[in-house]
Amino acid sequence: MTKIKRTDPEISRRKFITGALITTGAVSGVGMLSVLGTLRPANRITPDKEPPAEGDILVYAEGDKAGQPVKVSDLDESPTRVYPKAGDVVKNGDPNNLLLLMRFPQGELKEPTELDATVQGTVVAYSAICTHLGCQVNYKDSDGTLLCPCHSGNYDPKEGCKVIGGPPPRPLPQLPIKLEGDQIIASGEFLGEPYTG
Repeated sequence: MTKIKRTDPEISRRKFITGALITTGAVSGVGMLSVLGTLRPANRITPDKEPPAEGDILVYAEGDKAGQPVKVSDLDESPTRVYPKAGDVVKNGDPNNLLLLMRFPQGELKEPTELDATVQGTVVAYSAICTHLGCQVNYKDSDGTLLCPCHSGNYDPKEGCKVIGGPPPRPLPQLPIKLEGDQIIASGEFLGEPYTG
């Protein structure tokens, strides 16, 4: 009698269980990696990420004067980029803390600008971050508006930074300010909701 060799060898119980355990472990490992990949460290609020608050001094955000207090006498109609500063901490850790400080001739600021939250109805502070997707807005010399370069959101700084074009869902929030000596100080929190991402 001739022996017939099987072409599909019979698998032993031990080999089957070992293979099943290896496969289960591999699938579980891939599942764990995908879960762990979505975990992020807690977003802790450090002093430099605190939002602007009453009593914060507004300081230059860039240039030779970065970190120095802004004086009203230094301002003109083109925006000055500033950050709030509390004590020794410049609050530059959160993009929403970047502000635009603008000075206009008397009578040019109109509602919905909160005139009581300006310096003498001529100096106003707005968030520099577009409420659509969080890009920085820029001053448009040709018409005096603020333009977001990402999706062409357009704001009118003389009328509460209301949206006059593009996709932003709401105006840029205004930061109430007051004058102490020649320094500009935040007199409260944002009026309106900043970009929340």
